[in-house]
Amino acid sequence: MRIIFSKSICIVLVLSAINFLFSQEKQAVDYVNPLIGTSAQGFASNKDGGGTMPCVGTPFAMTNFVVQTRENKISEMPYVFEDSTIEGFMATHQPTVWMGDYGYVSIMPQIGELKLLPKERAMSFSHENEISTPYYYSVIMGKNNKHIKGEIAASSRCGMFQFTFPKANEAHIVVQGINISENKKAFQGYLKIDDANQEITGYNPERMSSHLGPELKNFKGYYIIQFDKPFESYGTWNSFRTSPDINIMGKEQSGARMGGYITFSTKAGEKVKVRIATSFISIEQARKNLEMEIPNWDFEAVKNNTRNLWQEDLSKIQIQGASEEQKTIFYTALFHTMLFPREFSEYGLYYSPFDDKIHQGVSYNDFSLWDTFRALHPLLHFTQPDRVNPMIQSLLQMYQEGGWLPKWPNPTYTNIMIGTHADAVIADAYVKGFRDYDVSLAYEAVRKNAMQPQMGDTEKQWGDRDEGILYEARGGLTYYHSLGYVAADRTRESVTRTIEFGIDDFCIAQMAKDLGKTEDYERLIKWSKNYKNLYNPDTGFLNARLFNGEWHKNSQEGFTEGGRWTYLFGAMHDIEGMIELYGGKKNFAEKLNENFNENHYRHDNEPGHHYAYLFNYCGQPWKTQELIRKHTSVENFRNEPIGINGNDDCGQMSAWYVFSVMGFYPVTPGTEVFAIGAPQFPEIVLQLKRDGKSKSFKIVAENISADNKYIQSVRLDGELLKEPFITYTQVLNGNELIFQMGDTPNKNAFR
Repeated sequence: MRIIFSKSICIVLVLSAINFLFSQEKQAVDYVNPLIGTSAQGFASNKDGGGTMPCVGTPFAMTNFVVQTRENKISEMPYVFEDSTIEGFMATHQPTVWMGDYGYVSIMPQIGELKLLPKERAMSFSHENEISTPYYYSVIMGKNNKHIKGEIAASSRCGMFQFTFPKANEAHIVVQGINISENKKAFQGYLKIDDANQEITGYNPERMSSHLGPELKNFKGYYIIQFDKPFESYGTWNSFRTSPDINIMGKEQSGARMGGYITFSTKAGEKVKVRIATSFISIEQARKNLEMEIPNWDFEAVKNNTRNLWQEDLSKIQIQGASEEQKTIFYTALFHTMLFPREFSEYGLYYSPFDDKIHQGVSYNDFSLWDTFRALHPLLHFTQPDRVNPMIQSLLQMYQEGGWLPKWPNPTYTNIMIGTHADAVIADAYVKGFRDYDVSLAYEAVRKNAMQPQMGDTEKQWGDRDEGILYEARGGLTYYHSLGYVAADRTRESVTRTIEFGIDDFCIAQMAKDLGKTEDYERLIKWSKNYKNLYNPDTGFLNARLFNGEWHKNSQEGFTEGGRWTYLFGAMHDIEGMIELYGGKKNFAEKLNENFNENHYRHDNEPGHHYAYLFNYCGQPWKTQELIRKHTSVENFRNEPIGINGNDDCGQMSAWYVFSVMGFYPVTPGTEVFAIGAPQFPEIVLQLKRDGKSKSFKIVAENISADNKYIQSVRLDGELLKEPFITYTQVLNGNELIFQMGDTPNKNAFR
């Protein structure tokens, strides 16, 4: 019996050790480094940083909870890696660096003398004392043994902060209810302290991009802030362009730069917890959101629940054979593709910033459409199929409530960027079978963009970020229809507009064709080729033309965020037409070579994201394979704060990376076709849904290595691919895509 007992003990110990090892095995969520892309510096002096932030919350969270290192505004995120002090713990809705925050609130712990304004209350910190994950953030602030530890856990609409204080007779938590400093419109926030219930309620009506769109009298970011510690004293403060006016024991405050504070004593190591609920509907709805998402003070439960949700979503793509560094870059990129568009509804209700009213239904917002129509939304078809129809429905609700589909809702209309790429997003989803919305309404909405010029179209030049309440839609559409191009002396960014109106027209045409709208289809397809009217044979580029038909004297005139090289291959919807226009496949390939070899290509901006794949269309797919290896490398993506070459732009840059390392990319929206690139890892498994049922699709790169970057052959379920393309249906219905890789180009791989 003694021997049997000893063996049993050994077995138990071995099993325990195995279980421990497995429990320590890193999961997808453990590889995410939210600090990637948070530097304000770019890869070079003339390039931007990633414009990301180490936010905490569930996938597509309505509110992002983040530590605040500076006063954020359009052009500056609330967290910047180079900063060395912390000013607050924030509930923010700023989607990206070049867009504005709205309806935010922040709080800040401190000890000793009460300090209220952001720079005065700032505490020093070191990145060595910082932990950042999608579900948890912590930092130690302060110096001289007077440290405060701050921690964040969050859900979609609510968050919990946990502060560990030193021993202090006077410890404070300061609330910043609104912080107007540069906004061009007057806003008045409101705050109320309820000491009996240990909570502060209020609202913030500020929208930093309000000067770019319509007035919203009813817009407010409501909040409830609850504390698990009684107040010993409290007060409110107001400081609009003056030193703070403090109202000790005051319970209510309103103003443009104001807040409140609570004071208490603490023991060494005492934890004080704070729950924050947000809503765009009402205080009552914020309270309901809190009951639904964080009903008690269990910090670990919030943290673990959000971790599980991220693990579930991130494990929809599994990679094998990659280095630890590559896994971090990959899963951080995938994390960045699951932040926007953000949830905007609150358990069956949503506030619409398009008619300023409350509605029933589901809503998403902060669509960075000029960027994300290219790769982010096509990626969501694979990774988030259950969210695709609600996102389309959200765009249609904006159309119904405001009269037009948005270009860049933040959270209402803004005259930011050009084109109406909601058209492409809707049509692309439609073509791929996502139709759980009013299809007739969807076609009506996209058709209006294509057919109806905006009021005053010929009277305005329609510059990017034009201020005012008049929504642009497609500025210059009148000339696009009548002249066959947007006239440079009548409308700004005329070349880019002509190209991108054509992309959207092509996408709408695919819906029209499928719906039997033959006359519409023929008109739209004809218009989609208007870019050809800007081809200047004397320069070999697409150039701006004047209303009278003459060429603009400046060959770099008429472009959005770039120049003539940026948009030379921009007609992603008519690649065969471009090839013919530029003199055939040989000439087209030579021009592409010149673009890449002479450093005209800018990966840090979206218009060229499909350019590397264009060699597939002119018979030289091995050059695509070379470029994908080059541009998915540390040249553009690194496990560092300076880790994304250019703004991530709400996930577009990251979506490009995810698609490209998988081995295919959606070059032309409104079609099922993906261009083959080259996989960068030995094995990738996608967890998909087909007809509502789960299935997997495996991508294998046999013999891949540092040298073996060229495709020798590709087989889909055993069948040899004869062209460097694969369709959405083939991926959805298929099981295994096997690439045979080698160290030299196989110029007959697809013949």
